[in-house]
Amino acid sequence: MQKMNRWYPNFGRNSALMEWHQWWRQLISNTFAESGSPIPEDKIDSFTKHLLELYKTSSCWQHCNGSVDLLNYLRMQQQLGARENARGEYPFVMGVISNFDPRLPKLLVNLKIDHFLEFALNSYDCKVEKPNKEIFDMAMRASNLNDLKPEQCLHVGDGPTTDYIAAKSAGWNAALVHEKNANYLTAKYGEDKIDASFVFPSLYDFHRKLATNSITW
Repeated sequence: MQKMNRWYPNFGRNSALMEWHQWWRQLISNTFAESGSPIPEDKIDSFTKHLLELYKTSSCWQHCNGSVDLLNYLRMQQQLGARENARGEYPFVMGVISNFDPRLPKLLVNLKIDHFLEFALNSYDCKVEKPNKEIFDMAMRASNLNDLKPEQCLHVGDGPTTDYIAAKSAGWNAALVHEKNANYLTAKYGEDKIDASFVFPSLYDFHRKLATNSITW
């Protein structure tokens, strides 16, 4: 995958040679060929189609531990805020920014979490991927919140560079959920890049601290 990302970034979005499904076809073909078990050319198209459909379903994905609890909590906070708003509007909106292909909306439906989200951006359709600032700006516009400023936005992710550092570079607040501890991450990427105060070992820990107002953004 690293080779494909290097040769044809963002699932081949800016390449005249292939579209996203062809990008996956080549990746699948190369993977099996390099393993010593190449797929016959007359089988590769049907096999690729099967895998692309399969990976739109919940058979190949599962919710990250604590994610649904967190989404339910945030939805409840939205609804409570809307009741206090004279116009009944949500005080904030939730969305997804993903370096993924156009299957993302269907995948979110199949995982039964689409109803939590006001928008979902995939890098292929956006023609730009994280860590580029532009996709974060697109998310702000997709929120449909008037006069929204970067410092009012929060990105939660598990990628030190594509999620945390990228969001901070875009002017957003950011939370990094990562299995490595904060000392390891700050040593690797630099204390000027990653603030240990915003590194969490799990979504459960992030949820607990968020709910108890233990995080100062």
